[in-house]
Amino acid sequence: MKKESLVSVAERSGCSISTVSRVLSGNAAKYRISQRTADRVMEEVRRCNYTPSLLAKGLRTNRTDTIGLLIPDIENSFFAHVAGVIIREARSYDYKVVVVDTQEDERNEQDGLSALLARSVDGIVAVPCCSNAELFTGIQHNGMPLVLVDRYLPDAQSLSYVTTDNYRGAVMATEYLLANGHRRIVCIQGTPHSTPVRDRVRGFADTMNTHGLGDQIVVTGEDFSIQNGYLETKLRLSRKEECPTAIFALSNLILLGVVKAVHESGLRIPDDISVISFDDNLLFNYLDPAITCIGQPTEEIGSLAVKLLIQAIREPETTASRVHLSPSLVVRRSVRNLLL
Repeated sequence: MKKESLVSVAERSGCSISTVSRVLSGNAAKYRISQRTADRVMEEVRRCNYTPSLLAKGLRTNRTDTIGLLIPDIENSFFAHVAGVIIREARSYDYKVVVVDTQEDERNEQDGLSALLARSVDGIVAVPCCSNAELFTGIQHNGMPLVLVDRYLPDAQSLSYVTTDNYRGAVMATEYLLANGHRRIVCIQGTPHSTPVRDRVRGFADTMNTHGLGDQIVVTGEDFSIQNGYLETKLRLSRKEECPTAIFALSNLILLGVVKAVHESGLRIPDDISVISFDDNLLFNYLDPAITCIGQPTEEIGSLAVKLLIQAIREPETTASRVHLSPSLVVRRSVRNLLL
């Protein structure tokens, strides 16, 4: 079947190509095109199901009304929620979103960025999985508006980003465990080189040191996955003489692995061992017991990221913004008070 075009729509509607183009771009009134003519054009567009070419539009207007979204794991509920907010907010600005899942792989990240640039997106929101600041600053310096989300690159001072105050969140979680009498705490981390993990681990370690527990700091793990939480927990629980009283999981996926391992070991939460998570999850309310956690302001993160990107698209000389949003302690029933 022959692909419809502006030419074919113009021929069948009895209008010029420029008239059809102006009607489709919403400029009929500006060029004094009658409502009757505009209706005739739109009737033909609907009849033949014509879809304007974004690339062709980009050549005419230097815009495609699309933005790219680069995320490391769409199956992670945190990133899925943030992506949903970004898609919704972008729509409010009449932008469509092209999503690329890098699967925490640097090569996929580079390929994904190349694919988005080839599609001539107007801007990019990215959760970087690598620490290569030059990759992202180079793209920005070549004229592509760019905003980082959740993870930021300390060496890329020209890039705007929106993230949670991960250091503060880890301090809050650790202080809560200590206030409930826990001293043997195992912290299971995600991808070690990512800035959220580095900030969370630093918050955990600093708090332990402040309370004179520097010799009991235990940080283990290597990625944001259920398997990581499961294996690290199984390993720790097998060492009876070093068995922790609490586990601090640095992501919701890690937490799910922790819960599975605890249950398999015949232990109960929080009677035998307490758990707390960095990241909230809708499922946490339905687990038995419900999981205490550090909640991240995902709605605000996604909304601000889009707002900053649209601003950068419209005002290319805008100064970079570095936003750290406050986390919250969500107290449920997974932490036992050992002082009672």
